[in-house]
Amino acid sequence: MRKPLVSTLAAALFGAAALTGIATAPAAAAAHEDTPPSFEGTVALSNCSGSVVKLKHSRPDDPALVLSNGHCLEEGMPGADEVIVDQPTSRDFTLLNADGSDAGKVHSDKIAYATMTDTDISLYETDSTYKEIKRTYGIDALKLDAKHPRKGRDITVVSGYWKEKFGCAIDGFAYRLKEADWTWKDSIRYTMECQTKGGTSGSPVIDDRTGKVVGVNNTHNEDGEMCTLNNPCEVNEQGHVVIRYLNAYGQQTYLINPCFGRGNQLDLDARGCHLPQPQS
Repeated sequence: MRKPLVSTLAAALFGAAALTGIATAPAAAAAHEDTPPSFEGTVALSNCSGSVVKLKHSRPDDPALVLSNGHCLEEGMPGADEVIVDQPTSRDFTLLNADGSDAGKVHSDKIAYATMTDTDISLYETDSTYKEIKRTYGIDALKLDAKHPRKGRDITVVSGYWKEKFGCAIDGFAYRLKEADWTWKDSIRYTMECQTKGGTSGSPVIDDRTGKVVGVNNTHNEDGEMCTLNNPCEVNEQGHVVIRYLNAYGQQTYLINPCFGRGNQLDLDARGCHLPQPQS
């Protein structure tokens, strides 16, 4: 969860994943397994990566949403039990073309939702609609898969910050993933080919077969330590702890779909929504 180009402890976190190695780059964003994922729809943040995503109920005239990690907020990382809803912000994102070149900027004045409780996600509401982004830049948003990702599927982690792609497969799922004060549920474990690095935090995890986003990249065990900052550990149902040195992980995103309804507006009380709610 290490972010690049920063020195504070908060910034040193999971900027997304990885440490060593220049990852393998399988290719780019797409709609079937013969067309690997491109950079289209991904974004670069000041400290992380992200993507413009379209949800199950999203319409062309809805404000577009940008997906990244909770720990990538400029305002600072949420606490272990903190949930942020409808918080004012002012943030620009650099939108990328399919070839990784800069297409232009999109802006957000609101964090619709962010947390590092159970998962590690942030969703920004932009001041542009999907239709406006398509008309201005010719870019389509990435679709968020409404289904749980599948073990063994080939995936690509697409980093807008580095303009790099990391290809591997889903190795399995961690019942609980602990890092410092945070605990995440049912995290995606990658096979070892995905050696992500600081700055890839928030990158969309794309299923190569469907071209849909199934997760958001968030951390990597860098030093082989147990459950410390930048060194997540897995905990199974019986409480047994496993350290997987150099393994990288992402958080599943299918849970987001039921929590946003008409107009891309957050509704944590909606049927089927299981994202953490703010403490009263």
